[in-house]
Amino acid sequence: MHDTVWFESNGIPAVFVATNEFVDAAVAQSKSLGMPDVHRVFIRHPMQDQTDTEMHTKADEVIEQLIDALVD
Repeated sequence: MHDTVWFESNGIPAVFVATNEFVDAAVAQSKSLGMPDVHRVFIRHPMQDQTDTEMHTKADEVIEQLIDALVD
């Protein structure tokens, strides 16, 4: 989250990406960093130990959200 806020604060579009296990933590941290509306995209948990096919599926599920967040 720190990197995403830093990039956004410096005019560089960025999106925070994490698994849905971390929604509450991401919201709290973005608020504490002074950027409560920073773009966030969450993918299905878990990330580790996934096959390439599983990772591609997860990426396909959120690619439009990522693009929309970057061009917003």
